[in-house]
This record gives sequence, C-alpha cells and structure tokens, in this order.
Amino acid sequence: MRKEIIVKNLIIGNGIPKTCVSIVGKTKDYIIKEANFLKTINVDIIEWRVDFFEHVESIKKIKDVLKIIRKILIDKPIIFTFRSSKEGGEKEVSSEFYFRLNRDIANTKLIDIIDIELLNSENNIKELIDISHKNNVLVIISFHDFKETPSKEKMKYCMYRSIELGADIPKIAVMANTTEDILDLLDITRIIKEKYPNIPIITISMGKKGIVSRITGELFGSSITFASAKKASAPGQIPIDDLSHIIKILHNNM
Repeated sequence: MRKEIIVKNLIIGNGIPKTCVSIVGKTKDYIIKEANFLKTINVDIIEWRVDFFEHVESIKKIKDVLKIIRKILIDKPIIFTFRSSKEGGEKEVSSEFYFRLNRDIANTKLIDIIDIELLNSENNIKELIDISHKNNVLVIISFHDFKETPSKEKMKYCMYRSIELGADIPKIAVMANTTEDILDLLDITRIIKEKYPNIPIITISMGKKGIVSRITGELFGSSITFASAKKASAPGQIPIDDLSHIIKILHNNM
C-alpha cells in the first residue's frame, strides 16, 4: 500500500502535516469572497463545507459555485464535505440525497478529495468510493463525535473499519473533555500509524483542551491538521498563520 498521497504536487502522509482551512460561507457571494481570500494565504488544502451553503439542497447551484471555487483555487487541492448535523454539521438530509450529491460531485472531476461519513450503509460507501476513484478523487472516510471522546476500542474500530472499506485517508475527530481524552486520542493515533504506516491518517481532539493534537501530528502520525481563517468550522481550531508557525517550529526541531 502507498506510504503517501500526492495531489496537485502536495505530498500527504510524509513529513510536516499539511494544513487545511474550510470555506464555510452561507451565500454564493460570501463563498467566492472566502475562496479569493484563501488564495492569498499560505495554506495547503481547502475544504468546502457545503453544509453551510444556503442552497445546499440544490445540486445544480452547488455545482455552479464549485466551478467558480475551482477556477479561483486552481492549484489547491479541494476537499468536498457535506457534514451531517448528527456529526456536527449544519444540515441533515436523507441518505439518498447525501449519496446522490456526493456521487454527482465526484463525477464533475472538480474536486480532489471527498469526505464520506463512516456511519452510513456499507454498500453506499463502497459505491461512492468506486465512483470517486474512477474520477481520480481520493476518499476520506470520517467519524466525528462532538460530545465526547469515545473509548479507545471504539476509536480503533472506526479507523480500522474505514481502512477496511477502502479509505485513502481515514479520519476521526472527537471532543476532548478531559486531559485523559487527549492522551487517548494521541495514543490511538500512534497505534494506527504503527499498524498502518503506509496509510495517511487524520486524528483530531476537538475543543480548547484538544489544541495540542492539532500541532503534534508529525510526532504521533496525523497527516492533515485543520485551521481557521476568518471563521472556524470546528471547536478548537487555531488561526492558520499561528498553526503554520507552530508546526514549522516543531518540524524544524524534530
């Protein structure tokens, strides 16, 4: 299996963790404004959190905006994410619409990576992975818990299951309520990376207590870290300039 992923000349899975900032605008005009702003800053990957978009139930309008984002961010890898409300997102839709939306977007070839939530039908996930790969779109399979940090066994299961299903990048993001929660998340990161050294992974301990997990990816094994630009998409995100500065200091002294 591959040790690293290369997308638009960006290597994911080796060396310093790559930084990602999310577009979280509600209107088309504000989304375009965000994309133009992100073009001017030092960030590796852009995620469009489409669940924030006011017309998220119109696939045509989503495609129209995505075409503009792609033109603006022509050289940046783009992750397309519909985060459901049960996993901390802004909107809940039917499973049928969720997969139709993601299939249609993968088929546009306008994105580089797509996020699929683990807590869905296995057949639907595998079908979407197949469609994505046919369009040269990489797949993140993700699990989020915005209330707590589950047991280490559950976190391991989610990562293992994502890998078994065919994720290019498995991801877990869980809420840190105690210091022990952070230690559990970091230990799971270490365990998964040691067991699957050739697969890039993402692990995040959310909330203010979990900030340390966003800067220590290179040490424990997480390949992508999420930051904020103008508005955070999840609790505990650090402003992109600060985050980039900190992880570069750590990288240069490891």
